[in-house]
Amino acid sequence: MSCLIDQISVFVENRPGKLASISEVMEAQRVNFLAFSLAEADGFGLLRAVVSDPHAIATVMRDLGYAVIVNKVIAVKVKHQPGGLKGIAIKLGEAQINVDYGYAYTKNDSAVLILRVDDAEKAVDVLKEAGFNLLDEEDLKD
Repeated sequence: MSCLIDQISVFVENRPGKLASISEVMEAQRVNFLAFSLAEADGFGLLRAVVSDPHAIATVMRDLGYAVIVNKVIAVKVKHQPGGLKGIAIKLGEAQINVDYGYAYTKNDSAVLILRVDDAEKAVDVLKEAGFNLLDEEDLKD
């Protein structure tokens, strides 16, 4: 089981209808969003997403003229309660691993944190050793 998950990052103009266009492409390719984040910076948006088929959709999006990057993230399941992030943040900080960004979603009594860190393999080892529940791509599809 690999706990490193492929995430797509798509650079897109920040204007009405662009998210709908991307959603239409995803639907046409039968690729599902498993988790996503959308941020704005100086007239452009940055969509980061874990999807059901990242490499296929990255190819299609590039063919349509979008700038797309595929990179590795980790997914950690925690209790959906105050302080759920604290233990993870402490362990990563103690190991001198920087969190570049993250986003999350909740599911029942749990939260799933998607984290991009500067040393993903080391982060996986540190978090596993500390007893955290790391997920793989199949876990996110459930």
